[in-house]
Amino acid sequence: MATPQPAIGDWYRLSGGALFEVVALDDDDGTIEIQYFDGTVEEMDIEDWETQWEDGGLEAAEAPEDWSGSVDVEATDDEGRNSDSLGEDRDLRASALDGIDLFE
Repeated sequence: MATPQPAIGDWYRLSGGALFEVVALDDDDGTIEIQYFDGTVEEMDIEDWETQWEDGGLEAAEAPEDWSGSVDVEATDDEGRNSDSLGEDRDLRASALDGIDLFE
């Protein structure tokens, strides 16, 4: 089977079970930037990618349902926020034109 070309947004699993997403490709340097589910970012050479794929060390995987493992988001971040509180926040912001005297 031919080695698949990685694409940004594709998910894979190492033979040890670590789930990761391809987040960047650099064709000039021949590198692939990957981010593990826990948020750790690493760079892999395309040659290493091909070798690991051929040796069975990599396999395609589905994106996890709970993607919050790779980002620093707490479940309580949205608590207490509703449409009323958003309107209140907007009222407190200054207009971009506040403080400009058009008659100077």
